[in-house]
Amino acid sequence: MFKALTRIGLAALVAGGMATSAFAQDNKPVKLGWAAWSDAEFVTKLAAKLIQDKLGQKVELVQTDVAPLYQGVSRGDIDAMMMAWLPETHADYFKRVESKVDTLGTIYDGAKLGWVVPQYIPESEIGSIEDLKKDEVKQKLGGTIQGIDPGAGLTRLSEQAIKDYGLDYKLQISSEAGMLTTVDRSMRSEKWFVATAWSPHWMFGKYKLRYIDDPKGSLGKAEHIDILARKGFKEDNPKVAELLSRMNLPIPELEAAMFDAQETSYDKAVDKYIADHPDRVKEWLGE
Repeated sequence: MFKALTRIGLAALVAGGMATSAFAQDNKPVKLGWAAWSDAEFVTKLAAKLIQDKLGQKVELVQTDVAPLYQGVSRGDIDAMMMAWLPETHADYFKRVESKVDTLGTIYDGAKLGWVVPQYIPESEIGSIEDLKKDEVKQKLGGTIQGIDPGAGLTRLSEQAIKDYGLDYKLQISSEAGMLTTVDRSMRSEKWFVATAWSPHWMFGKYKLRYIDDPKGSLGKAEHIDILARKGFKEDNPKVAELLSRMNLPIPELEAAMFDAQETSYDKAVDKYIADHPDRVKEWLGE
């Protein structure tokens, strides 16, 4: 009798332990990593809102640079990131971790990298990267191309473009915020500038800018932005993984939401997007 009770007690303890473990897994925050780029911030905070409000699971947002993001996901320190620019921009980072991560899906495609100038500069003066070689153009631009983060794929490609086109220019390494400050100040005084840029971005809704041609293709072609997760995440958090795998935003919608975030806040823009697109959100949730 005692042995039978002991067996029942042990079974109950084991079952209870398994339930506790599952409960702990469900309540363990999902760690979403993102770099300080406006598109990454919006889609990451959108996913976080849906995970918390619709799936009832806590989320921890981890902001860092691009290289540590890839390393964090590959090591399992970060559960997922929603900003893998492929096949070219983040090619070097992705190759290092490809076998250590899972691709959940594509959050948006048709993204673009390039160099932009204000529309008040005549196309006859700057229509292509080749035009930057003109002495009078170089003088007006101060021999400088405004860049972003040192670790960004766009920075690497821009440095290569300077070599490919034989430009005697300095790439001003900065940040997205630094680039935007230059754009804003220059636009106010109609000063000439060329800056590294990408789409989707809210600045195209605020400023009249245009991409200049890249005949050598140094800055790459259309890109898709993928969601990467650590190995085992799909098994540990199937509902969250399924939600992330279904998320996909048309670029015009994303740019409009990003511009709204600049005018209000990211939290308000996320709430507005969810309210304005109920059918899309239901589809992501599998409802």
